[in-house]
Amino acid sequence: MCGIWASLGFVVDRVRIDRVAHRGPDGSGWHETTCSRGMVAIGHRRLAIIDTSDAGIQPMQDPSGRYLLTFNGEIYNYKELRSELRDLGVAFKTQSDSEVLLQAFIQWGENCLPRLLGMFAFVIWDEAEKRLFGARDRFGIKPLYYVANASGVGFASEIKQLYDLPGVSRRMNLARVYDFLSAGISDHTAETMFDGIHQLRAGECVTIDASEQFGTEPPKIRRWYELPCPGTLNPSLELAAKTYRALFDDAMRLHLRSDVPLGSCLSGGLDSSTIVCATHEMMGHGAFAGQFTAVSAVFDEKRIDERRFIDAVIEQTGAKSRRVTLDANAIQSMVGDMLWHQDEPFGSTSICAQGAVFKSAADAGLKVMLDGQGADEALAGYHWLFGPALAQLLRGGRLLAAHRMLSARRAAHGVAKRQQLLQAAPHVLAAAWRANARRYHRARGGADWLAGSAFRPFLQQPGPFETTAQALGVEGRTDVGAMCLSLTSATSVPMLLHWEDRSSMMHGIEARVPFLDHRLVEYAIRLGGRHKLVDAETKVVLRRAMADRLPEAVLNRQDKLGFATPEQEWAQGPMRDFMRNGVVKTLDMYPTLLHREATLDLVDRALDGRAGFSFTPWRILMVGLWGELFGLAA
Repeated sequence: MCGIWASLGFVVDRVRIDRVAHRGPDGSGWHETTCSRGMVAIGHRRLAIIDTSDAGIQPMQDPSGRYLLTFNGEIYNYKELRSELRDLGVAFKTQSDSEVLLQAFIQWGENCLPRLLGMFAFVIWDEAEKRLFGARDRFGIKPLYYVANASGVGFASEIKQLYDLPGVSRRMNLARVYDFLSAGISDHTAETMFDGIHQLRAGECVTIDASEQFGTEPPKIRRWYELPCPGTLNPSLELAAKTYRALFDDAMRLHLRSDVPLGSCLSGGLDSSTIVCATHEMMGHGAFAGQFTAVSAVFDEKRIDERRFIDAVIEQTGAKSRRVTLDANAIQSMVGDMLWHQDEPFGSTSICAQGAVFKSAADAGLKVMLDGQGADEALAGYHWLFGPALAQLLRGGRLLAAHRMLSARRAAHGVAKRQQLLQAAPHVLAAAWRANARRYHRARGGADWLAGSAFRPFLQQPGPFETTAQALGVEGRTDVGAMCLSLTSATSVPMLLHWEDRSSMMHGIEARVPFLDHRLVEYAIRLGGRHKLVDAETKVVLRRAMADRLPEAVLNRQDKLGFATPEQEWAQGPMRDFMRNGVVKTLDMYPTLLHREATLDLVDRALDGRAGFSFTPWRILMVGLWGELFGLAA
C-alpha cells in the first residue's frame, strides 16, 4: 500500500509525493523527465508488504527503460501471473507484485486489467509513445484522483496533492457539497467536493497522450469493468451457500498472502467475525495463536455494546485482542487530523473510531489489516432493505412468504406489522417509488435550512440516489437485487472505501477487504435478492455458508449496528456546545450556503433532544472545518 504521483505538463517537485508520506513510511522515489508538453514527474511513497527488500522500490522501470510504473495496492494473484509470464519468456528480478504488474502491462497492455485479482491504482509512463496510462481496480478500493486543465494533467492518491495546482480554483464544488449536506452521500460521482478535482471511478482507466491538447476536452475515461445484471441466478440455498463459501475461501487464501504481520478489525458482527474465524482455520491453530491480532472499538453504552460477540470470537479462535475506546473529548481533539487525512467531510464520528482502531493496529506492529467492507451491500445486510424485500414478495404474489416475514420481524426485531407495511408501501409500485424518492429528496433538500442562495439551483433537481440509480440503469427498480447493485457500485461502497483507505493509511496500515473479491461480489449480485433477506434474517446465504465456522452467538444475532459510536449521547451531552459552535462558525464563514435561522432551529431541536437524532449538525460542522482547513471559498 502506497502513495503515488504522476503528472505531465505541470512544473512540480517531490513535495507532491511527500504530502502523503504517511501512506509510505518505508521509502520514496521520484523521477523526472521531459517531453514536448513539458515536465513529466513520477513519484512514489512505499509501504513494503510483498518483497520488502529494496528491489521493490518505485517508481519501477523495465529493463529497456521504456516503461515507468508507480503503483498503489496489492495484486493478490501475482504468483500465478508471474508463472504465466515466465512461460512467455519474461525474466524477473524481484519477488514483488509491482514487477509482475509492470510486466503484465508490457505483455498485454490494457488487457492485463481483467487478469488482475486485487486492489490497485497505478499509472505507467510510456517513454516511447509519450503517454500516461492510469487505471483503478474494479471497486475503487484504492484511490486515484486527477486534475486535467490547460496547464497539465496530474494523478495522485489523495486530493491534498492536487488542490493547489495551477488552474485549480480552491473553491467548493457546490453540487457535491449539497449532496453531502442533504443526503449524507459522497464519492457517488466522478466529481469530488473540490471544484476541478475528479476521481477515476471504480473499474475505469484512461490514456493521456502528450501530443493531445490539454484543457479543451476532458480526458477520455474508459470503463473496463462492469458488474453483472442482478438476479440472473436461481440456485437452491444449499448450492448458493456451498458456492459462496468456496469463492470466499479462495478470496481469503489470496488475501492472506503477506511478507509482514497481519491482523483484522473485529466489530463482533457477522462479516468481521467470519474473517477472523476463517483466518484461524486457514492458518492453523499453531500459526494463528499468539500471532494474529484482532482490534476492536468498544463502548460502554448498552445499545451499541458488542463485547459479548467479540469475546465469543476471541474465545473460539484464540486471537490476541486489542480494544480501544473513545470519549467526546478524544473525538474533538482528533477531528481536525482525521479531516486532513480524509480530504473531504465525513458523515459521523464513527470514522474517528475507525482511525483509532488502525492506530492501535499500528501500535501493535501490524502492517496489514483485514476488514469486512462490502458484504452488507452485496448481501443485503441493512435492515432498511426489509421494506423493499417485503414489497417484492407482495408484488410477486408470495403472500405466505410475506406473512412469515411480517411475523418473524415482529418477533425478532419488535417491528409492528403495520409499520412494516408502511415501510414497504412506497416500494410496491416502481412509479410510486420514483415519486416518493423525489418527494423525499425535496422534503429533505428543499427544507428551509438548505435554502441558501448558493444551493437554490439544486433544490428541485432529482436527488443523488435517484440520479445514481438512473446512471446504473436501475431507475425505479425497488427489488433487493437492484438495490444491492446500486449500493455496491455507487451509493455506499465507494464512500466506505474512501474512509477505509484514509483511516488505515494515515497510520501506515494496508487495509484488505476480502468480501470485495470480484468473483464473490459478482456471485452475490447475480443472486439478486435470493437467499439474502428471509423472514427476519439478513445475509442468509452467508450465515448458511459459515454455519460451522462462527460462534453461535454471532451466527444467530439479528441486530444490525454497523460500526457505531454513541453519537446521540455525545451530541446531546458533552459534545453539544462543540457541535453547535461549529455550526455557527460554518454559517458565519459561508453565509450563502444555508438559511441561518432555519438551520439553527433544526440543529437546536436535534441537539436538545426535541427531534429525532440526526447526523445533520455533524455534517454542517464538518463542512465549515473542511473549508477552513483547506482554505476553500464557496
